[in-house]
Amino acid sequence: MSITGTLIIQMIVFLILVGFTMKYVWPPIAKALDDRAQKIAEGLAAADKAKTELSAANKRVEAELGQARNESAQRLADAERRAQAIVEEAKARATEEGNKIIAAARVEADQQAMKAREALREQVAALAVKGAEQILRKEVNPAVHADLLARLQTEL
Repeated sequence: MSITGTLIIQMIVFLILVGFTMKYVWPPIAKALDDRAQKIAEGLAAADKAKTELSAANKRVEAELGQARNESAQRLADAERRAQAIVEEAKARATEEGNKIIAAARVEADQQAMKAREALREQVAALAVKGAEQILRKEVNPAVHADLLARLQTEL
């Protein structure tokens, strides 16, 4: 066999091999490569979508956190105002109660002063009767002179 015949047979075998490869081997490899490329593209698309969703979720979370901070600040301010109002109300009640106690003490002191004055008047009247008795050297009957003694008490 000559070199030319060998070369021609090798070319025919190569073409048969290329044809066989193109018909039976290459389509599954190409399909696998296309499937892999499609999965990668889907994965990248899903990653981009997840990235945008994460960004949107982060914005929503920040908005919710801001709203929660505002609400908590408002609640704290309301609680402070309420506490201040309660303190002021308690002070007002305490002042009112103190004024009532002072007024009651004044009334009681006035009553005791009146009782003391009455007792003092009675003692002065008794002393006046004793003094008059000693001056006159005779006994003055308080029952007989009750009107005179009553006038003397009112004048004192």
